[in-house]
Amino acid sequence: MQTILTLDNLSKNFGPIQAVKNLSFTIEKGNVYGILGPNGSGKSTTLGIVLNVVNKTSGSYHWFDGSEGTHQALKKVGAIIERPNFYPYMNAVQNLELVCKIKEVSTSKIDEKLELVGLLERKLSKFKTYSLGMKQRLAIASALLNDPEILILDEPTNGLDPQGIHQIREIIKKIAASGTTILLASHLLDEVEKVCTHVVILRKGESLYTGSVEGMNASHGFFVLQSRNTARLKEELERNAAIGSIKEDGDLITAYLNEPMDASTFNEEMHSKGIVLSHLVKRKESLEELFLEITKNLS
Repeated sequence: MQTILTLDNLSKNFGPIQAVKNLSFTIEKGNVYGILGPNGSGKSTTLGIVLNVVNKTSGSYHWFDGSEGTHQALKKVGAIIERPNFYPYMNAVQNLELVCKIKEVSTSKIDEKLELVGLLERKLSKFKTYSLGMKQRLAIASALLNDPEILILDEPTNGLDPQGIHQIREIIKKIAASGTTILLASHLLDEVEKVCTHVVILRKGESLYTGSVEGMNASHGFFVLQSRNTARLKEELERNAAIGSIKEDGDLITAYLNEPMDASTFNEEMHSKGIVLSHLVKRKESLEELFLEITKNLS
């Protein structure tokens, strides 16, 4: 697997504030990575460092195999890290022609990129007539003009209405399906769960989890249980090697699984021990529940 970006103990201080703390992760070609964390967690600072617009304090990073300097490597990168800013009285094509001139790339792919983001029919409309979602889509088109190996997006759906959010997410999936690697920063769990294959969870500049979204979601789930004999049920759960932690909420008991087990097998096992379950539901933890579990002991 080709490596696109490598971070090694990257740190950034703003005076006494450490915005990024010893951050290390690797981005491999063909995946969609999400840097997930609340506002102030260091997402934008991290992107700023690797895009050479923010100076690091310590640590290192390199693009691709490290044989090229950052300036040369960034010619193979497309990025949107600020609000789209185009000339309001110029149309989409004129604005993108200007971007091509700045990037020193051909104008031959303007229509192709506009079609990809759903703006081909509005290509002769002035930028000032565009909605916020359309402006964001034009920015994505502009970032793709050099056919980058990786597309970097900072909070791509921020401020958009539900329809605009859906459109941007579908475009991201389409770009990823074409083989372009994507790195996006987001504070939205839902966004990461729906479009990303891998996630780096940040809190106060530190990485709490780095890996696949599927791996993070690879818990064995949990049972929600109820029985007339709660004390006996708890006793059996505590003895059962397949059961991890147990939580009580009124008459309901939540039992987290250490290993795979289906509800019918568990029900038969409890029945053989003389425990009748009046309520038994198996559920999978959502990314939100797992995120809260990972961050619960940190303030």
